Amino acid sequence: MKMLMPLVFALIFNFLTSATVVQDFNHVERCKDSLYMGTPPRGIIETKLKKICQRYADKPRYVTLYDPQKRIPVYSAYTFKKTEGDRRVDYPWMYEPQLAETDGNGNMLPFPTGYLHMKFEDSQAVLDDYSDVVLYERGHLNPDQHQSTPHDRAATYTLTNVVPEIREFNIGPWREYEERIRVRLNNFCRGTAYIVTGVTTRGNMIRRNNQDRVAIPEDVWSAYCCTDYDHNSPHDVRIRFPSHAVLAKNAKEGNSVHEMPVQELENFLKNHMDVDQNLQIFYDNCISPSPLPLYLQHTI
Repeated sequence: MKMLMPLVFALIFNFLTSATVVQDFNHVERCKDSLYMGTPPRGIIETKLKKICQRYADKPRYVTLYDPQKRIPVYSAYTFKKTEGDRRVDYPWMYEPQLAETDGNGNMLPFPTGYLHMKFEDSQAVLDDYSDVVLYERGHLNPDQHQSTPHDRAATYTLTNVVPEIREFNIGPWREYEERIRVRLNNFCRGTAYIVTGVTTRGNMIRRNNQDRVAIPEDVWSAYCCTDYDHNSPHDVRIRFPSHAVLAKNAKEGNSVHEMPVQELENFLKNHMDVDQNLQIFYDNCISPSPLPLYLQHTI
Protein backbone atom coordinates (compact mmCIF):
# COMPACT_ATOMS: atom_id res chain seq x y z
CA MET A 1 0.00 0.00 0.00
CA LYS A 2 2.83 2.40 0.87
CA MET A 3 4.35 1.81 -2.54
CA LEU A 4 1.05 2.67 -4.22
CA MET A 5 0.64 6.04 -2.48
CA PRO A 6 3.28 7.94 -4.49
CA LEU A 7 1.72 6.59 -7.69
CA VAL A 8 -1.74 7.73 -6.59
CA PHE A 9 -0.47 11.23 -5.74
CA ALA A 10 1.39 11.38 -9.06
CA LEU A 11 -1.78 10.50 -10.96
CA ILE A 12 -3.78 13.11 -9.06
CA PHE A 13 -1.11 15.75 -9.67
CA ASN A 14 -0.94 14.87 -13.36
CA PHE A 15 -4.71 15.24 -13.67
CA LEU A 16 -4.79 18.59 -11.91
CA THR A 17 -1.97 19.99 -14.00
CA SER A 18 -3.12 18.70 -17.38
CA ALA A 19 -6.91 18.85 -17.32
CA THR A 20 -8.19 21.85 -19.19
CA VAL A 21 -11.64 21.94 -17.63
CA VAL A 22 -10.84 23.19 -14.14
CA GLN A 23 -12.51 24.21 -10.90
CA ASP A 24 -10.48 27.40 -10.89
CA PHE A 25 -8.26 29.07 -13.48
CA ASN A 26 -5.48 29.06 -10.86
CA HIS A 27 -5.40 25.25 -10.94
CA VAL A 28 -3.36 25.13 -14.14
CA GLU A 29 0.03 26.77 -14.13
CA ARG A 30 0.20 29.94 -16.27
CA CYS A 31 -3.50 29.70 -17.11
CA LYS A 32 -4.37 32.81 -15.12
CA ASP A 33 -1.76 34.82 -17.08
CA SER A 34 -4.56 35.54 -19.58
CA LEU A 35 -6.45 37.49 -16.90
CA TYR A 36 -5.69 40.97 -15.57
CA MET A 37 -4.13 40.55 -12.11
CA GLY A 38 -4.80 36.83 -12.53
CA THR A 39 -8.47 37.46 -11.72
CA PRO A 40 -11.48 36.41 -13.84
CA PRO A 41 -14.57 38.61 -14.21
CA ARG A 42 -16.43 38.75 -10.89
CA GLY A 43 -20.16 38.29 -10.36
CA ILE A 44 -21.04 35.81 -13.11
CA ILE A 45 -23.28 33.03 -11.78
CA GLU A 46 -21.34 29.93 -12.76
CA THR A 47 -23.41 27.06 -11.38
CA LYS A 48 -23.69 25.18 -14.70
CA LEU A 49 -20.72 26.70 -16.49
CA LYS A 50 -17.30 25.17 -17.20
CA LYS A 51 -13.95 26.91 -16.89
CA ILE A 52 -11.65 25.95 -19.75
CA CYS A 53 -7.95 26.62 -19.76
CA GLN A 54 -7.44 26.58 -23.53
CA ARG A 55 -4.32 24.48 -24.02
CA TYR A 56 -2.63 23.92 -27.35
CA ALA A 57 0.71 22.16 -27.89
CA ASP A 58 1.01 21.65 -24.12
CA LYS A 59 0.79 25.34 -23.28
CA PRO A 60 -2.13 27.40 -21.88
CA ARG A 61 -3.11 30.03 -24.47
CA TYR A 62 -6.20 31.76 -23.01
CA VAL A 63 -9.26 30.98 -20.90
CA THR A 64 -12.94 30.47 -21.67
CA LEU A 65 -16.03 30.30 -19.49
CA TYR A 66 -18.24 27.81 -21.34
CA ASP A 67 -21.92 26.93 -21.17
CA PRO A 68 -22.30 23.22 -22.09
CA GLN A 69 -26.11 23.50 -22.19
CA LYS A 70 -26.11 26.36 -24.69
CA ARG A 71 -22.92 24.98 -26.28
CA ILE A 72 -21.29 28.39 -26.60
CA PRO A 73 -18.73 30.37 -24.59
CA VAL A 74 -20.00 32.99 -22.14
CA TYR A 75 -16.68 34.76 -22.66
CA SER A 76 -13.08 34.19 -23.71
CA ALA A 77 -10.31 36.14 -21.98
CA TYR A 78 -6.88 36.58 -23.55
CA THR A 79 -3.83 38.78 -23.78
CA PHE A 80 -3.47 40.81 -26.95
CA LYS A 81 -0.30 40.16 -28.95
CA LYS A 82 1.08 42.85 -31.27
CA THR A 83 0.43 41.69 -34.80
CA GLU A 84 0.13 42.84 -38.40
CA GLY A 85 -3.46 41.61 -38.39
CA ASP A 86 -3.31 39.24 -41.33
CA ARG A 87 -5.87 36.44 -41.07
CA ARG A 88 -4.97 32.76 -41.30
CA VAL A 89 -7.71 30.32 -42.16
CA ASP A 90 -5.77 27.10 -42.77
CA TYR A 91 -5.90 25.83 -39.17
CA PRO A 92 -8.12 22.81 -38.41
CA TRP A 93 -11.16 23.31 -36.22
CA MET A 94 -10.82 21.71 -32.80
CA TYR A 95 -12.90 20.59 -29.84
CA GLU A 96 -12.34 20.26 -26.09
CA PRO A 97 -12.03 16.58 -25.03
CA GLN A 98 -12.14 17.51 -21.34
CA LEU A 99 -15.78 18.59 -21.58
CA ALA A 100 -16.73 15.01 -22.39
CA GLU A 101 -14.13 12.92 -20.55
CA THR A 102 -11.35 13.23 -18.01
CA ASP A 103 -8.58 11.38 -19.82
CA GLY A 104 -6.19 12.80 -22.37
CA ASN A 105 -3.35 15.26 -21.93
CA GLY A 106 -5.43 18.42 -21.60
CA ASN A 107 -4.88 19.75 -25.12
CA MET A 108 -7.63 20.72 -27.54
CA LEU A 109 -7.79 18.30 -30.47
CA PRO A 110 -8.81 18.47 -34.15
CA PHE A 111 -12.26 17.08 -34.87
CA PRO A 112 -12.15 13.38 -35.80
CA THR A 113 -13.63 12.21 -39.06
CA GLY A 114 -16.78 10.13 -39.30
CA TYR A 115 -19.15 9.66 -36.38
CA LEU A 116 -16.61 9.65 -33.56
CA HIS A 117 -17.71 13.18 -32.65
CA MET A 118 -21.04 11.84 -31.35
CA LYS A 119 -19.44 10.90 -28.04
CA PHE A 120 -18.83 14.54 -27.14
CA GLU A 121 -21.56 16.45 -28.99
CA ASP A 122 -23.76 16.45 -25.87
CA SER A 123 -21.29 18.72 -24.08
CA GLN A 124 -20.26 21.12 -26.88
CA ALA A 125 -20.92 22.29 -30.40
CA VAL A 126 -19.63 20.23 -33.33
CA LEU A 127 -18.99 21.08 -36.96
CA ASP A 128 -22.34 19.64 -38.04
CA ASP A 129 -24.10 22.32 -35.98
CA TYR A 130 -22.72 24.98 -38.32
CA SER A 131 -22.62 23.04 -41.61
CA ASP A 132 -26.15 23.72 -42.90
CA VAL A 133 -26.67 27.14 -41.36
CA VAL A 134 -26.88 29.90 -43.95
CA LEU A 135 -27.42 32.99 -41.77
CA TYR A 136 -24.63 32.42 -39.26
CA GLU A 137 -20.86 32.12 -39.27
CA ARG A 138 -18.45 30.87 -36.62
CA GLY A 139 -17.45 34.09 -34.89
CA HIS A 140 -14.29 34.07 -32.76
CA LEU A 141 -14.36 35.66 -29.32
CA ASN A 142 -10.56 35.49 -29.19
CA PRO A 143 -9.78 36.33 -32.84
CA ASP A 144 -6.71 34.99 -34.60
CA GLN A 145 -5.66 38.48 -35.74
CA HIS A 146 -5.19 39.49 -32.08
CA GLN A 147 -2.54 36.76 -31.75
CA SER A 148 0.91 36.57 -33.31
CA THR A 149 2.55 33.13 -33.08
CA PRO A 150 1.26 30.23 -35.20
CA HIS A 151 0.41 28.22 -32.06
CA ASP A 152 -1.48 31.08 -30.40
CA ARG A 153 -3.41 31.62 -33.61
CA ALA A 154 -4.17 27.95 -34.11
CA ALA A 155 -5.53 27.77 -30.55
CA THR A 156 -8.32 30.23 -31.44
CA TYR A 157 -9.81 27.67 -33.84
CA THR A 158 -11.75 25.67 -31.30
CA LEU A 159 -15.55 25.66 -31.32
CA THR A 160 -15.43 26.42 -27.59
CA ASN A 161 -14.14 29.89 -28.62
CA VAL A 162 -16.80 30.70 -31.22
CA VAL A 163 -20.46 31.69 -31.32
CA PRO A 164 -22.97 31.90 -34.19
CA GLU A 165 -22.70 35.41 -35.58
CA ILE A 166 -24.90 36.84 -38.32
CA ARG A 167 -22.70 36.87 -41.42
CA GLU A 168 -23.24 40.57 -42.20
CA PHE A 169 -22.33 41.48 -38.61
CA ASN A 170 -19.29 39.19 -38.44
CA ILE A 171 -17.64 40.35 -41.67
CA GLY A 172 -18.80 43.96 -41.27
CA PRO A 173 -19.00 45.97 -38.02
CA TRP A 174 -17.42 43.36 -35.75
CA ARG A 175 -14.43 42.70 -37.98
CA GLU A 176 -13.91 46.46 -38.31
CA TYR A 177 -13.98 46.74 -34.50
CA GLU A 178 -11.39 43.95 -34.08
CA GLU A 179 -9.11 45.75 -36.52
CA ARG A 180 -9.65 49.15 -34.85
CA ILE A 181 -8.73 47.74 -31.45
CA ARG A 182 -5.75 45.89 -32.92
CA VAL A 183 -4.33 49.14 -34.33
CA ARG A 184 -5.09 51.09 -31.11
CA LEU A 185 -3.42 48.56 -28.82
CA ASN A 186 -0.52 48.05 -31.23
CA ASN A 187 0.22 51.76 -31.29
CA PHE A 188 -0.63 53.00 -27.80
CA CYS A 189 -0.53 50.12 -25.29
CA ARG A 190 3.01 49.91 -23.92
CA GLY A 191 2.49 46.94 -21.60
CA THR A 192 0.15 43.95 -21.68
CA ALA A 193 -3.42 44.42 -22.88
CA TYR A 194 -6.03 42.07 -21.43
CA ILE A 195 -9.24 41.52 -23.40
CA VAL A 196 -12.49 39.83 -22.37
CA THR A 197 -15.07 39.22 -25.11
CA GLY A 198 -18.46 37.64 -24.47
CA VAL A 199 -22.12 37.43 -25.41
CA THR A 200 -25.66 37.71 -24.12
CA THR A 201 -28.45 35.35 -25.20
CA ARG A 202 -32.25 35.49 -25.36
CA GLY A 203 -33.16 31.85 -25.95
CA ASN A 204 -32.84 31.64 -29.75
CA MET A 205 -31.11 28.44 -30.85
CA ILE A 206 -29.64 26.78 -33.92
CA ARG A 207 -31.53 23.52 -34.33
CA ARG A 208 -30.30 20.26 -35.83
CA ASN A 209 -32.32 17.06 -36.19
CA ASN A 210 -35.25 18.80 -34.47
CA GLN A 211 -33.17 19.51 -31.38
CA ASP A 212 -31.96 22.79 -29.89
CA ARG A 213 -28.21 22.71 -30.35
CA VAL A 214 -26.37 26.05 -30.16
CA ALA A 215 -27.51 29.33 -28.59
CA ILE A 216 -27.51 32.38 -30.86
CA PRO A 217 -26.13 35.50 -29.17
CA GLU A 218 -28.33 38.56 -28.87
CA ASP A 219 -25.42 40.90 -28.15
CA VAL A 220 -21.65 40.65 -28.47
CA TRP A 221 -19.51 42.68 -26.07
CA SER A 222 -15.83 43.22 -25.42
CA ALA A 223 -13.60 45.14 -23.02
CA TYR A 224 -9.86 45.72 -22.77
CA CYS A 225 -7.53 46.77 -19.96
CA CYS A 226 -4.05 48.24 -20.50
CA THR A 227 -2.63 50.13 -17.53
CA ASP A 228 0.73 50.88 -19.17
CA TYR A 229 -0.14 53.10 -22.14
CA ASP A 230 1.19 56.11 -24.04
CA HIS A 231 0.16 59.17 -22.03
CA ASN A 232 1.21 61.39 -24.94
CA SER A 233 -1.30 59.81 -27.33
CA PRO A 234 -3.97 62.02 -28.94
CA HIS A 235 -6.78 63.03 -26.60
CA ASP A 236 -9.44 60.97 -28.41
CA VAL A 237 -7.22 57.91 -27.88
CA ARG A 238 -6.07 58.74 -24.34
CA ILE A 239 -9.64 58.91 -23.01
CA ARG A 240 -10.02 55.25 -24.06
CA PHE A 241 -7.31 54.12 -21.64
CA PRO A 242 -6.62 52.34 -19.38
CA SER A 243 -9.86 50.52 -20.19
CA HIS A 244 -12.72 50.72 -22.63
CA ALA A 245 -15.56 48.57 -23.89
CA VAL A 246 -17.90 47.97 -26.81
CA LEU A 247 -21.36 46.50 -27.33
CA ALA A 248 -23.17 45.48 -30.50
CA LYS A 249 -26.29 43.63 -31.65
CA ASN A 250 -25.69 40.33 -33.41
CA ALA A 251 -28.04 41.32 -36.21
CA LYS A 252 -28.24 41.89 -39.96
CA GLU A 253 -29.17 45.55 -39.48
CA GLY A 254 -28.81 47.95 -36.56
CA ASN A 255 -25.54 46.22 -35.70
CA SER A 256 -23.23 49.17 -35.12
CA VAL A 257 -20.48 48.67 -32.54
CA HIS A 258 -20.89 51.23 -29.73
CA GLU A 259 -17.85 52.21 -27.66
CA MET A 260 -18.40 53.01 -23.98
CA PRO A 261 -16.73 52.97 -20.55
CA VAL A 262 -16.41 49.50 -19.02
CA GLN A 263 -18.75 50.46 -16.16
CA GLU A 264 -21.49 51.35 -18.67
CA LEU A 265 -21.11 47.93 -20.28
CA GLU A 266 -21.27 46.27 -16.86
CA ASN A 267 -24.52 48.11 -16.08
CA PHE A 268 -26.01 46.80 -19.33
CA LEU A 269 -24.85 43.23 -18.64
CA LYS A 270 -26.41 43.25 -15.16
CA ASN A 271 -29.80 43.34 -16.90
CA HIS A 272 -28.97 40.98 -19.76
CA MET A 273 -26.79 38.20 -18.30
CA ASP A 274 -27.01 35.78 -15.41
CA VAL A 275 -24.86 37.92 -13.11
CA ASP A 276 -25.18 39.57 -9.73
CA GLN A 277 -24.86 43.25 -8.86
CA ASN A 278 -21.15 42.83 -8.06
CA LEU A 279 -20.26 42.23 -11.71
CA GLN A 280 -16.76 43.50 -12.44
CA ILE A 281 -15.01 42.56 -15.68
CA PHE A 282 -11.53 43.66 -14.56
CA TYR A 283 -10.07 43.46 -11.07
CA ASP A 284 -10.39 46.83 -9.33
CA ASN A 285 -11.82 48.30 -12.55
CA CYS A 286 -8.42 48.09 -14.29
CA ILE A 287 -6.91 50.75 -12.05
CA SER A 288 -3.16 50.41 -12.12
CA PRO A 289 -1.73 49.39 -8.74
CA SER A 290 -0.39 52.51 -7.03
CA PRO A 291 3.39 52.73 -6.81
CA LEU A 292 4.85 52.76 -3.32
CA PRO A 293 5.63 56.20 -1.87
CA LEU A 294 9.30 57.12 -2.13
CA TYR A 295 9.89 56.79 1.61
CA LEU A 296 8.73 53.16 1.50
CA GLN A 297 10.58 52.00 -1.60
CA HIS A 298 13.81 51.22 0.28
CA THR A 299 11.91 48.70 2.46
CA ILE A 300 11.39 46.14 -0.31
